[in-house]
Formats: sequence, C-alpha cells, structure tokens
Amino acid sequence: MNDQELTALTISLASENVRNGGKPFACLIVKDGEIIAQAVNHVSQDGDPTAHAEIRAIRAAAATGVSDLGGYDMFVTAYPCPMCLGAVYYAQPDRLVYAATREQEGEHYEDGNRLMTLATFYDEYAKPVAERALPTEQGQADDPTAPFREWTAIHGD
Repeated sequence: MNDQELTALTISLASENVRNGGKPFACLIVKDGEIIAQAVNHVSQDGDPTAHAEIRAIRAAAATGVSDLGGYDMFVTAYPCPMCLGAVYYAQPDRLVYAATREQEGEHYEDGNRLMTLATFYDEYAKPVAERALPTEQGQADDPTAPFREWTAIHGD
C-alpha cells in the first residue's frame, strides 16, 4: 500500500471505531508498505485513559517481537497527543504520517479534561512544574536515585 492508501485507511478505521462507540483515532505500523500492527483508540471501550491508538499499536507490534520501530513508519488519524508523541519517540519509527493537524482535529473534536484542553495540552509541558494545571511535588525519600545507580552498575553507562 502507498502512503495515501495507508492514510485513508487510518481515517476509515477511526470512523468505524466511532460507529462502534469509540473515539476517532487509529494507528498503523507499516514496513515496506505492509501493515504489521494496527489499532484504534479504546479509551471508551476499555475505560483506560492510556488506550490510545498509538499506544495500542506499539503494544501490538511489541507482542510480535518488534519493539524498535527503526525501519517502520507509523500512520495516524491526527497529530499525536503528548502522551502518544512521547511513546512514538520511544518506539523510534523512521517516520510519522498524520492525516489531520491538531487545528483541524480541534475544529470538530475536543478530548480535554479538567486539567487541559486539546489547545492547551502541549503548552502544559513547557511550563515550569509549579505552574502546571496538575499539582506536582517531589516526594521525600532517603535515596531517590538508588534504582538508577543500580541500573548503571548492572548495565554500564
């Protein structure tokens, strides 16, 4: 399949998910034009706020033994939210192709909550921790870096 067909397929899968009670998002993981994993958003179906299409597709690929997406492309319905974008960066595909921009998505859909909106979510990350909508503080611990030092001692720098 070519890029246009794959992009159209993400839109079709997302629309089908809407008709089945889900949210309007889908993701394909592709190598050499062949789909190796695909998923739709299951937040509504599963009650899991992390069940976004990108996360589910990355997990589906990992279930087949593919955890480093070097050599793969990802096709998504809309530019990823910060959670999914972080997961995509960790998965390291060669390329990310999105059908709708955040602005195009925002004209018809809002997926915010009491801490953010689609329009403000990305900006939250750039704010100093103390100014974010989510109250955040560092907990007290005698040695908070112990597990990281242990990892380095076992695995090296």
